[in-house]
Amino acid sequence: MACINPDGTLSVVARNLLLLLETPHTAEASARALGLPLFRIRATVRELSRAGLIDRTAETLSRTDLGGEALILDAESER
Repeated sequence: MACINPDGTLSVVARNLLLLLETPHTAEASARALGLPLFRIRATVRELSRAGLIDRTAETLSRTDLGGEALILDAESER
């Protein structure tokens, strides 16, 4: 369940979560908004957090500047 594919692009779940986190959300709210199980969001958050793409506090998740750049690069690679 890798969030970053071998070619450097984002997985669909990672991309959708980063897009959602333009504004801070809780993990629970993110799962509801994306229609995914909470365990899937938590696993994705762990990976994206380790990569520096998401900041997480006890309550909220937010996208970092690096996460925003990853979205731009991912969109460019799809062209």
